[in-house]
Amino acid sequence: MHTMDLQRMYIRRATKIVATLGPASSDVHLLAQMIATGVNVVRLNFSHGKAQDHIDRANAVREAAAMAGREVAIMADLQGPKIRVGKFAEGKVWLEAGAPFVLDASRTKPGDLQGVGLDYKELPRDVKSGDVLLLNDGLIVLTVDRVLGDAVHTTVTIGGELSNNKGINKQGGGLTAPALTAKDMEDIKTAMQLGADYVAVSFPKNATDMEMARQLCNVACADTGHRPGLIAKIERAEAVPKLEEILKASDGIMVARGDLAVEVGHAAVPALQKKMIRLARDMDKVVITATQMMESMITNPVPTRAEVSDVANAVLDGTDAVMLSAETAVGKYPLETVREMAKICAAAEAAEDRGQDGHFNEREFTRIDQAIAQGALFTAHKLGAKAIVAMTESGSTALWMSRHRVHIPIYALTPKVGTQRKMALYRNVRPLLMATSTERDKALVQAESHLRMRGIVKPGDVYAITCGEPMGQPGGTNMLQICQVQ
Repeated sequence: MHTMDLQRMYIRRATKIVATLGPASSDVHLLAQMIATGVNVVRLNFSHGKAQDHIDRANAVREAAAMAGREVAIMADLQGPKIRVGKFAEGKVWLEAGAPFVLDASRTKPGDLQGVGLDYKELPRDVKSGDVLLLNDGLIVLTVDRVLGDAVHTTVTIGGELSNNKGINKQGGGLTAPALTAKDMEDIKTAMQLGADYVAVSFPKNATDMEMARQLCNVACADTGHRPGLIAKIERAEAVPKLEEILKASDGIMVARGDLAVEVGHAAVPALQKKMIRLARDMDKVVITATQMMESMITNPVPTRAEVSDVANAVLDGTDAVMLSAETAVGKYPLETVREMAKICAAAEAAEDRGQDGHFNEREFTRIDQAIAQGALFTAHKLGAKAIVAMTESGSTALWMSRHRVHIPIYALTPKVGTQRKMALYRNVRPLLMATSTERDKALVQAESHLRMRGIVKPGDVYAITCGEPMGQPGGTNMLQICQVQ
């Protein structure tokens, strides 16, 4: 398949798609098709595979992106603390409701019907009588009767099949494992080696967890000057009240609905999702909505109505991106899932109420570049502009613009490929690479020819453009120009 054919597959939309790589999507040609159809960010899940596997996959992503003629961001997702049960002699047991079951941190032999060892040795210190433990994403429920030394004695409330290394959550939160394990610290080095644009941190409890991850990233790429964006995965009950401080210390958040639902209860999650998206956007951060978005497409070629509604609602809530996990990593229909998701995003965006577009919050500005970004949106909206062009080194002007609900596409032109990749996650931002030019007039002519070449503007159309004078200084955006195509 040639680049041209691939480019025709793309469904234009503002919301971005994050897809997880795995055995079902490792083939370079398939990956190129997925990128061409609509994948903007590729997620490498560090819970599976060795360092070399991730390096090989990252190389495959860059090769596939070149084939598809579209840049994508790579997101390294750290495993985080494994709060899990150990292994069973038979690989699994069937727990009956009402039966006793022991979770024993000192147990070395494989588990059986009576009990099992723990990967997470601290559990006996974190629980007390009356606590409710949820295993395997809440499918099995145990109530703690008593803690004796290293052994947690429980009664099965809801039974079922429990197999090796399944996860443990405590209802209401409160398991104390640090967010960054020794493995995560090694994985950060690997992620920086393969040039990951984003690093997602699992189970952070507060801002400190995120600050530590940032330090480790900065140390790992001290000599290259590469600075990845940091995404905090909100999946613990304790992270919810700390949302603001976590956001301040991160570049964005992931609404990780699976673990979160287990800790705070399913019913609380939709309202939390809306709150998190709103807060992230207000604080100029990015937000990804994740977990089970198209779950049925792991085995079926079409989504359920509920899934279509779920993806569309996340788009209407204002999320930057929607994420696919097992659907693209191990599912039967990775390409079809991306195509369906792209269609749902485009249809939801088309149905958005555009009456709100011109309503800008009266924000206080201390910075010139922020005021210019807002001025561009306001003016472009009033004039019915076809596009907004942000010439940006760091990508911050494009980020600020994308935090407001406008339906005019934002084209971010940057001379830096790292900035182009990072912007692949921003809603309604189309990042393009342009030859660096320090002469403003030359750069403006280049920008217009970019738009004309791509059929974005034609003679008579109006567009807005922002840049900095002198050019090429991060944070230096100080100019807004309105142009009409001749």
